[in-house]
Amino acid sequence: MRQRTLADGTTVSALCLGAMWFGTRTDEATAFAILDRFVEAGGSVIDTADNYAFWTENGAGGESEAVLGRWLADRGARDQVVISSKVGAQPTVPGTSWRESGEGLSAGAIRSAVEGSLRRLGTDRIDVYWAHVEDRTVPIEETVDAFASLVEQGTVGVVGASNYALWKVERARATARGQGRPGYTCLQLRHSYLRPRLDVTAPDDHVFGNVDAETLDYVRSEPDMSLWAYSPLLSGAYARPDRPLLPAYDHPGTPARLAALREVADKIGATVNQVVLAWLMGGDPPVIPVVGVSSVEQLDEALAAADLELDEELRRHLDIAGDLDG
Repeated sequence: MRQRTLADGTTVSALCLGAMWFGTRTDEATAFAILDRFVEAGGSVIDTADNYAFWTENGAGGESEAVLGRWLADRGARDQVVISSKVGAQPTVPGTSWRESGEGLSAGAIRSAVEGSLRRLGTDRIDVYWAHVEDRTVPIEETVDAFASLVEQGTVGVVGASNYALWKVERARATARGQGRPGYTCLQLRHSYLRPRLDVTAPDDHVFGNVDAETLDYVRSEPDMSLWAYSPLLSGAYARPDRPLLPAYDHPGTPARLAALREVADKIGATVNQVVLAWLMGGDPPVIPVVGVSSVEQLDEALAAADLELDEELRRHLDIAGDLDG
């Protein structure tokens, strides 16, 4: 499997396993089987969060980290994997949303959350620790200091920003640089092959920070920055008729890009999902897709994309589909 190198020199697999549903929609036995297969195939980076998955019927937050922690202990696998987790969006009042009572990104909230995550994961270190969503009620300096302190103490390897406006990322990075301290070197946003309209609000209670041309230019210009994509397969919408596209993808460019995707998949004997993942991983800049699966079979499909290379002609065909001048 292809590899990527993070700012601190940590090597991770080019494909990241998303563990959002472990312990809620995905039972523990299935989660263990998925994790076993992922590591067996050369996968190394696993993404979770302290609030996964509080919004499900049987969830309160922390279930995903707890299942992952039990797997790490049972398999003795801590040194085989890179753990990515997040802070900021766990509700502090049961029955409310993260918007209403999210823990936020104050120094106290970050310290408390990392202690809880370490306990559930059964480890003394989180390799990649994310600000899950923006918190504009807290000064940037306070959040930057709290994350930098975790890195300096060795509790955290590198830190990243998820669902952040680009200007806020750069302001936080500039603050850290000015102090000579560790800052955000990972950026996680919603990103896939289809392009969303930016004037359509997401229909659910989430912040969908989308990757655009400016985001890609920014990451290219920052040698220490890695770009991670959540929901790269749009929750199954590429392959499953029962999973319609979000309204943001309802525009004239979408049919042309879907047609190009199917053409490339047919030409190389791959699935549409595999082409999407290969397009992301082999792009400029390369993207680390965070892929959630509910079975080993789904994981195997994603794993087959990890070493799939798209030649220049195929990539250009995909890149220009749906363009006005394409």
